[in-house]
Amino acid sequence: MKKTKEKIKKIHSLRHQITAYFIGLLFLSILTITVINGAFLEKYYVTKKIDVLLNLRTTLENTDIDKMMNSNSSKGMESIPDEIQRACSRNNLSWVIIDSSNTSWLSWGENEKMLQSKLFGYVYDLDEDGDKSRTLKQGDNYTIQQSHDRFAGMDYVECWGQLDEEHYFIIRTPLESIRESADISNKFYFAVGLMIIILSGLVIMVVTRRITRPISELTELSRKMSDLDFEAKYESKVGNEIDVLGDNFNRMSSQLETTISELKSANNELQRDIEDKIKIDKMRKEFLDNVSHELKTPIALIQGYAEGLKENISDDPESREFYCDVIMDEASKMNKLVKNLLTLNQLESGKDAVVMERFDIVSLIRGVLQTMNIMIGQKNAKVIFEAEKPVYVWADEFKIEEVVTNYVSNALNHLEGEKEIEIKLQDEGNRVKISVFNTGTPIPEADVPNLWNKFYKVDKARTREYGGSGIGLSIVKAIMESMNQKYGVINYENGVRFWFELELAGEESEITPAISEKNS
Repeated sequence: MKKTKEKIKKIHSLRHQITAYFIGLLFLSILTITVINGAFLEKYYVTKKIDVLLNLRTTLENTDIDKMMNSNSSKGMESIPDEIQRACSRNNLSWVIIDSSNTSWLSWGENEKMLQSKLFGYVYDLDEDGDKSRTLKQGDNYTIQQSHDRFAGMDYVECWGQLDEEHYFIIRTPLESIRESADISNKFYFAVGLMIIILSGLVIMVVTRRITRPISELTELSRKMSDLDFEAKYESKVGNEIDVLGDNFNRMSSQLETTISELKSANNELQRDIEDKIKIDKMRKEFLDNVSHELKTPIALIQGYAEGLKENISDDPESREFYCDVIMDEASKMNKLVKNLLTLNQLESGKDAVVMERFDIVSLIRGVLQTMNIMIGQKNAKVIFEAEKPVYVWADEFKIEEVVTNYVSNALNHLEGEKEIEIKLQDEGNRVKISVFNTGTPIPEADVPNLWNKFYKVDKARTREYGGSGIGLSIVKAIMESMNQKYGVINYENGVRFWFELELAGEESEITPAISEKNS
């Protein structure tokens, strides 16, 4: 048979997961910004430069070009308005304006001769690099294009065209500065991004530790609860919904502990009820078997002898008298058995209430001995009971009389050897121990624990001989337990002692030490 292996689920720390997610998100954001800058920043910059070129064209178009050209030779660049100068300086612009005859010109920036020549080439379509230029935007009287200057080895954004019927212009700005700016921007973003990632990682680790600590505590708490360990409690206080969850966990833990405890108690009660039911069923079966067995023999004898009388088997008067004696004797045994069973049933069911009263135990014992005097004489028994002064006790007098009677009867039925029965009282502080000793064969140790069970007989043949039913000691047990008193049996080499204890009542009670100490 193959053993099923439990699959162990790999668990990742929530703290590490949150940290990884945040750092990954930051890295992705910075990488995205860098890529976007690399891909679109130049295009965006060119678009903005186109607007700058068009704005400067509009400004030049609205300026008196002839006036600037006429004063340029005497004042130089001072003839150019400040507004135009600031725009050119701020945006790194160079420009040239020429008239239609290319005799007069006005410029700003470096390489004015080259720009003048380039503009002349554009106007008259003489530019050798025209095929390498890429038109970006075109109007009625202007063109904006991206071109490469083979002499400078650089790319430019240019705007050229006609300001009016007499003047042509070209304005340009280098793309190299744009690319440098984009490259620097990307490097800066990346460097700053790495610093942000490192610092954010440290901050996130601290924050996530604070956030996940109570969650980890709840995880450990739930694990202990699954192992039925309810001692652990949620103790963190973070001031949010997790505290509410933790308090709910604590309440659930307490409720589960209480519920499981109640279930275990109920289960124990149920188990005891089941065991009691099984025990009761077993006792009921044993009881019926024992009663049937005990009644079977006397009923058979009564039936046999009654049939004999009816059929006149013997005409001898003595025989008929013997038949009648047997029938009466067996009927008496049956009557005694039924009475004992009724007594035992009342005791065990608790229907026979205990009536505690104060009485003299010495007087009671002497009364029992006097009642059994005939039986004592038949057994040739020597009874020793030397107590004379009264000994008062608290108990149910009627039931104690039953106990003493059963003990003495049991002693008479098992007499052997010297045939002595000794009854004595022993002082046990605030209690008195009453014992009945008889000479004879000791009870086998294996049988001692079962003596108090109903219908239990050590020697069944002998028990049948004297008419015993095995109920007498069961009655003793039921009576003593109903009064919460101790009882027992002790084996000696020459006999057996049965005993029970009672609570003393009154200072006037005096217990005379037993004269015979041979069996004490």
